[in-house]
Amino acid sequence: MTEAVMDATITKQELERKVCRSSFYAFVKRFWHTVIPEEPVWNWHIEVICNEMQILAERVFKNEPKEYDLLINVPPGSTKSTICSIMFPAWVWTRMATARMICGSYSYQLGMDLSRKSRDIVRSAKYQQLFEDLDLREDQNTKGYFINEKGGYRYTTSTGGTVTGFHGHFIIIDDPLDPQEAVSEVDLKTANNWIGRTLSTRKVDKSVTPTILIMQRLHEDDPAAKMIEANKRGHAAVRHICLPAEVTKDNRKHVKPRSLLKHYTPDLAVPGARLLDPIRIPRKVLEEFKTDNSLGEYGYAGQMLQIPVSLSGGMFKIGLIKILPARPANNQWIELVRYWDKAGTEGGGCFTVGVLMGSLREGGYVIVDVKRQQLDTGAREALIKQTTQLDGHDILVGVEQEPGSGGKESAQNTVSNLAGYRVEIDRPTGDKTVRAVPFSSQVNSGNVSMVAGEWNIDCLNELGMFNKSKYKDQVDACSGAFTMLTQHGGRIGVF
Repeated sequence: MTEAVMDATITKQELERKVCRSSFYAFVKRFWHTVIPEEPVWNWHIEVICNEMQILAERVFKNEPKEYDLLINVPPGSTKSTICSIMFPAWVWTRMATARMICGSYSYQLGMDLSRKSRDIVRSAKYQQLFEDLDLREDQNTKGYFINEKGGYRYTTSTGGTVTGFHGHFIIIDDPLDPQEAVSEVDLKTANNWIGRTLSTRKVDKSVTPTILIMQRLHEDDPAAKMIEANKRGHAAVRHICLPAEVTKDNRKHVKPRSLLKHYTPDLAVPGARLLDPIRIPRKVLEEFKTDNSLGEYGYAGQMLQIPVSLSGGMFKIGLIKILPARPANNQWIELVRYWDKAGTEGGGCFTVGVLMGSLREGGYVIVDVKRQQLDTGAREALIKQTTQLDGHDILVGVEQEPGSGGKESAQNTVSNLAGYRVEIDRPTGDKTVRAVPFSSQVNSGNVSMVAGEWNIDCLNELGMFNKSKYKDQVDACSGAFTMLTQHGGRIGVF
């Protein structure tokens, strides 16, 4: 090889090294085939995500205080894990070889697979050729935990898993909840506590280390919701990138930043709709997702549209609830019931809810009024008594009795507090969802109306999101009131 050819080769390699170091997006394009056999589709959103992550990383490289944590909501099949969990750690080392990264997913096996692919990049001939000073240490070189010769490491964990002894310059969380499973309250609590209480303490420098959360929306109280809420309340600064698979009138306002709307492709099949990636996630694929029984309407709204609510009501088709301008006259009622679902935590936890519902002589049911507050025990009982006095003696009062001796005592105390009024203790059994079925049948048949009031929006939202909603107190109270209205035979527990 001549000296001139050797110089040209070196110059080309140095240029490639410089480009890859200076641009995360260029790095992803250069190393794509190292771990992905399929030909790439370079949709605009990939560059957006790469640029957002690089902006965040540049401050860490300079050891400057972070300006925000990063939340990315994108649908499945959008290359998010390849970018954030596989490529990003390998690229970070090209700029900061000592960087330590803690990476977590809902499944340890999934996390191990992502970690293995990230390690494959670092061990590849091309990577070692361009960044020859980034060899992995032989004494700690496993799929889930590997260290380079400069001391930087990538450690893999899973939701709820241990991270004792590890501290990261970057905390990367990729899908902390399993999108293929129904999200339970236990799963939500575990994921939220793990991110908020465990990972938040495993930072090299809390003022510098950013948290990067990448996930599809699965629940209105999922970890993404926690970050959004913290940002709104001023408890933490969060940069939110939200890219739904399609933009409709229902989720247009949720695209973040709104300026990214201009990149969406008009959908010729659905007038007014726009697609994030018409090649990777075309209309045909979206329609298949909509009819996928394992995903369901709620799953589609969350995972594809990034709004974890049911667009047509799910269990409750709230679009069929008619809004009445005024309460029907007294002579139109068969019976009116005020049903109380009680809670006892002031300023937090569940709500105390009192739903006033009636059955009409001409047929159908009307939600007349909803009282809903977070109160301690004393204030709660005062509200129940005051509301009963205002409702009057003609309205039956229903009080839910929770299981156990404490629930029995609480219900009896309420009955004593309402001496002189008609009160019925209700002892519901079974799952909340099962108990809500009879009432949902009437809603979905168009037999339920609602008197216009300030409480309407909260009530409709909870019905629309049930049973994936954070709070279920209004649904429980509606179900209880409806059950009492439709009971046959003698009433039990009437005083």
